[in-house]
Amino acid sequence: MLMRPTRRAFLKTLAAMPAFALPGAKAMASLGAPEDGNPAHFRFTLGEAKITVVSDGFFSLPTTGIGVNTDPVVVQDFLKSHYLAPDMNYAHTNHLYVELGDARVLVDVGSGNRFFDTTGRLWGNLEAAGIDPMGVTHVVITHAHPDHIWGVRDDFDEAIVPDAAYFLGQAEYDYWMQEGLASQVPPAMQQFVVGAQNSINVDGAEWQLVSDGFEVAPGVRVIDTPGHTPGHMAVVVESNGQQLIALGDAMTHAYTNFAHPDWYNEFDTDGAQTVATRRRLLDMAAADRMAVLGYHFPFPGVGHVMRDGNSYSFVPALWRFD
Repeated sequence: MLMRPTRRAFLKTLAAMPAFALPGAKAMASLGAPEDGNPAHFRFTLGEAKITVVSDGFFSLPTTGIGVNTDPVVVQDFLKSHYLAPDMNYAHTNHLYVELGDARVLVDVGSGNRFFDTTGRLWGNLEAAGIDPMGVTHVVITHAHPDHIWGVRDDFDEAIVPDAAYFLGQAEYDYWMQEGLASQVPPAMQQFVVGAQNSINVDGAEWQLVSDGFEVAPGVRVIDTPGHTPGHMAVVVESNGQQLIALGDAMTHAYTNFAHPDWYNEFDTDGAQTVATRRRLLDMAAADRMAVLGYHFPFPGVGHVMRDGNSYSFVPALWRFD
């Protein structure tokens, strides 16, 4: 019988990992948080599609997990040169909500109350944006890591949106649902396995298992982007010739992933595959001038990819006021 993962158990595991030990250091520059919070949604249009980026909150993890295939000093120097803390990485959680035709598509469901205290805000933020969560018609899961799928269960362990159609990659399902997987992975990943299996087995969600190119709804399709997890998928929205890719965790950092696309991270299951997928996405987005949405990029995480020799840069989209 699967055990329900807890935030305390997860944090205890992280704290025990020696790779996360790093002396503290201050960022070169930092803006403080406001007293009354910030807006947690951002709206724009893409052709006929109405797009809303909605936050599930944020969390921080040690930067020792970034660029694990390169010199840690090089990584820290890079972060400091970009006015980022060299010891802790502050990650936003940017969800894509698409209104196109009759479809109301939500990409990933956040972590609910099962991860960090600073996450699990998606459903409240949807309501604050004037979006009825019960009106979601399609839920697409990019991959089964905690901050993307653990929020699928409500407090009664039932599907959070009972009437929605649920979609998950076939390869992602096959990986996480392997018999005995929890005993085959490192201790730090065992809670990930338990949480993924509990989430996939949630009562009330009938999963449609999909593969590359599957059209979830008219104008919304998935593409295979393996590496971060074996069956990771990104979501492409297309309307009137305009396209946007919701990257999920195929790219997780708005600076390192672009300037150093060959660096991979602690939680990338297959580093070489992650890099190959990332370069393919960067090339595609730059060549076709596609917009991108980074789940962990600085909110709202929307922009474009600009090629710079053998590397790239992220160009945040211009905010437009009505």
